[in-house]
Amino acid sequence: MSAEITAPARPLTWGPSRAARELGLRRSEFDLAVHLGLIRTVPDEGGAGRGRIERAEVDSLLGQDGFPGTVRERVEVVGVTQGAALMEMPAGRFSRLARLGLLVPVRFYLNRYRAVVWLYLAEELRQFAADGANASLLKGPTPEPLRGRLAAGVDLRARNWRGRQLGFLLRQADDDPWQRAGAFAAFLDPVEVADVVRDPDERARLHRFRPGPPGHGAPGSPSAHLAEAITTAADPDEIGWLRSALAQEIRETRAHRPSPHPAAPQDDRPERTAAARTRPARGATPGRPAPTAPVPPRGLRAWLRRRGPRPAAV
Repeated sequence: MSAEITAPARPLTWGPSRAARELGLRRSEFDLAVHLGLIRTVPDEGGAGRGRIERAEVDSLLGQDGFPGTVRERVEVVGVTQGAALMEMPAGRFSRLARLGLLVPVRFYLNRYRAVVWLYLAEELRQFAADGANASLLKGPTPEPLRGRLAAGVDLRARNWRGRQLGFLLRQADDDPWQRAGAFAAFLDPVEVADVVRDPDERARLHRFRPGPPGHGAPGSPSAHLAEAITTAADPDEIGWLRSALAQEIRETRAHRPSPHPAAPQDDRPERTAAARTRPARGATPGRPAPTAPVPPRGLRAWLRRRGPRPAAV
């Protein structure tokens, strides 16, 4: 009589909301802890994404000394006013350091006036203030080279946020080249993506793995357009780097999990700098259509021309 063979039971997993309740964390705290790698996640059923938490991970966290207070301290976020008070400096100096890229935001939201409000990790601000090498930045005149950059209008807050978010998506992707390709594509205008990935079947598959922008307002609303402007690379060197990285990952996907149909021939355009290319005329942040559909010419600039100047970020 042959023995019945049964597949091993899958580990018990919970969705984010249930796991947050079990851990005694607010959902926003839980999501940021996952973002920072403080809580490990596993793929959803079918291997898409990493949205579930194993019971063993929950039990391990609950067994740590000081939990959940220790995690809450590490995910505490503050705005400009709180951050400046924490670092014992005027809010204007804090904003200047952030525009220079010395303080990196971890989140943002749009207030009721549709102004961008950046949020920073309190733990990182404390570490920056405690570092003696930064003493000249906390008090006294701003060094001349930095004043020159500010006078030129530098503002690296959105770009630094994108870099941080990209790191999170790549950690979640592990070694899956399609998920990694989707992470790079998430910060490119759809026109740029179509220019790099010209095979329709590859674009359709890539679209499945391309995370959308954070939810801010109804799709197509002014708030959604502003949020998309922040999540889309704007500087030529940033665009060029993302295009090259996306092209490399697409080449990796053909060996790992190729699309069902042969890919169209690719040329060297992804490796060229954005300044050397002739790009189609469009708004700053067109909508994200289906991968094979033409990109509509709507965008942030057109909306701003109708509605007036964009509110300043705070």
